[in-house]
Amino acid sequence: MSQDALTKLLSERDWLMADGATGTTLFNMGLTSGDAPEMWNVDHPERVRALYKGPVDAGSDIFLTNSFGGTASRLKLHDAQNRVGELNRIAAELGREVADASGRTVVVAGSMGPTGEIMEPMGPLSFDGAVEMFHEQADALKAGGADVLWVETISSPDEYKAAARGAELADMPWCGTMSFDTAGRTMMGLTSADLAKLVENLPNPPIGFGANCGVGASDLLRTVLGFRQAGTERTVIAKGNAGIPKFVHGHIHYDGTPDLMADYAVMARDCGATIIGGCCGTTPEHLERMREALETRPRGDAPSLEAIAEALGGFSSASDGTDDKGPKPRERTGRRRRG
Repeated sequence: MSQDALTKLLSERDWLMADGATGTTLFNMGLTSGDAPEMWNVDHPERVRALYKGPVDAGSDIFLTNSFGGTASRLKLHDAQNRVGELNRIAAELGREVADASGRTVVVAGSMGPTGEIMEPMGPLSFDGAVEMFHEQADALKAGGADVLWVETISSPDEYKAAARGAELADMPWCGTMSFDTAGRTMMGLTSADLAKLVENLPNPPIGFGANCGVGASDLLRTVLGFRQAGTERTVIAKGNAGIPKFVHGHIHYDGTPDLMADYAVMARDCGATIIGGCCGTTPEHLERMREALETRPRGDAPSLEAIAEALGGFSSASDGTDDKGPKPRERTGRRRRG
């Protein structure tokens, strides 16, 4: 079997730059809150091409397809649950066009976000049901020409495992990131150390794993340091938000400047991340500065938490949970608590 495009690129380079924000960019193009971005793959393909072209022109080596909410459960909210195949396939086809026209190797990563459903025993979604949804999406992204599947913003270990199984059934390489947005843990209580352990116990571990979104760039780098402390030798992914969201004149605005994101990118690399990109609020302007910094600033030692806070702003919580301080994961047995 020939080596997949991402693994090949990783073997040739000691860092890769991923893309920035999908949602922020689409809203700037006119997407309305509550609309399904995936519909634009069919209704406004030229805008989706522009979404992809922005990071490619800014120097990204990897970009994610416009398919984050492309599972049947998410599309059902827009009465489009029967269009999973079409919408995901076209998301990848448009990406393939842009990548192939770039004149260099650019990896098309098929974005797969959470199903939006709560899994058993707390909610109605069975593990097999989740696998089926991810498998359907994965097959369509593969048919459209995605190089790799990119599972992102997951908080539940069971959903992460279901997405991994969906990728395996589609016979596709994959990467997977979680969002550590609750005092350094995912919403379901996982720490960076928990995820580092989880990926190694999967029958088909990802090419790379890591963190995306969350609170701000500082918190995300603390999580990346947690992966490093867990002793992982797998490729680590960092996709942090461009600062902290603020509500300005009726719009969400992220306060991270291109200069701040350039500092973040270099610090992410020095913390141990190999694939570095941005999440919410990260524009091509940010990405250009990040690329320039990664190319020109020498590699250094892993920064201390104090150095991260000084450069990128303070942390949202005193602990990330890996030191057994801070909030504990919620008990999820479903048993009645003793009163």
